[in-house]
Amino acid sequence: MPESALNLAGFNEDSAENILENRRRFLKLFQGNWALAGCWQVHGSDVRVVESLAAAKPAEDSQGDTIYCDAIVSNAEHVLAGVKTADCVPVLIGDPVTGGFAAVHAGWRGTLAQVATKALMRMRAEFETKAADVVVAIGPAAAACCYEVGTEVIDAFSSSFPGQKLFTPTRQNHACVNLLQANRDQLLSAGVDGSRIFTAPLCTMCRTDLFFSYRREKSVLGKVGRLMSVIGREG
Repeated sequence: MPESALNLAGFNEDSAENILENRRRFLKLFQGNWALAGCWQVHGSDVRVVESLAAAKPAEDSQGDTIYCDAIVSNAEHVLAGVKTADCVPVLIGDPVTGGFAAVHAGWRGTLAQVATKALMRMRAEFETKAADVVVAIGPAAAACCYEVGTEVIDAFSSSFPGQKLFTPTRQNHACVNLLQANRDQLLSAGVDGSRIFTAPLCTMCRTDLFFSYRREKSVLGKVGRLMSVIGREG
């Protein structure tokens, strides 16, 4: 990957020393004392709750992230909930009423497991968040124009979400899947106001000049960095 890319994750692709130093540089962009609450993502639907600034540290050691999950929720000041992606869907959820927030990593398996709505449900349980109050940002990811999958994904989604039009056929037993729409639809079903969901109109596979893309770059470069999407509250 480019030396100046400021890779923020992917401990199996880059040295922990480089990644942790890049994270320290990233945190310096924020005024005051901030802590990054992350996790080693496993393409599931487990949720980590961070109750305080102190609880956010340490979430990493010299070998990488030490907590395994795919969503982080908190309402603590100066905590940045962060998820790493390189084609998967980053979902950020903020509740301006209670101060709760969440960062979600949703690949196809996490989307199938409805990880974004599970994070929202955990916010409701922890902070009494109401779905109608939240604002959601769905970040750059592999979009429906490029993200081709096979029958494993097609059959799983068709079984779990019958009637949803998430696939565009490409060739025999293959189709492009719209994971951005799938996550939006799940949040709408959970009660989130559609006017409060904002989806970035950018595909990571199309725009490798801006973003890391595992599917586009792994076979070419041999290793791929990770983007990081964060959300937090100052006070």
